[in-house]
Amino acid sequence: MEIYEIICGAIVLALSLLIVILCLMQDAKTQQNMTSALGGGSNESFYGQNEGNTREAALQKLTKILGIIAIVVIICMNIVIPIIMHLTQSGAAE
Repeated sequence: MEIYEIICGAIVLALSLLIVILCLMQDAKTQQNMTSALGGGSNESFYGQNEGNTREAALQKLTKILGIIAIVVIICMNIVIPIIMHLTQSGAAE
């Protein structure tokens, strides 16, 4: 196993653990439409209007970013690194 595969594997493992931890830190989504319809409450609260500025929004954004990074690293690990390894091996044989 090449050093690139080990490094990418460690990065994917770390990213996966971070994504799981971030998902567990997020609050469960509630069905506010149904509860407000039955309870007579209003969906337009101060929290609902400023949801983009909350800790929950920051956790969601960070989870999305880490997920995209994980996908890029996995693609790199499965497509780019084998090509590089093949080129270096064919160059060494000449």
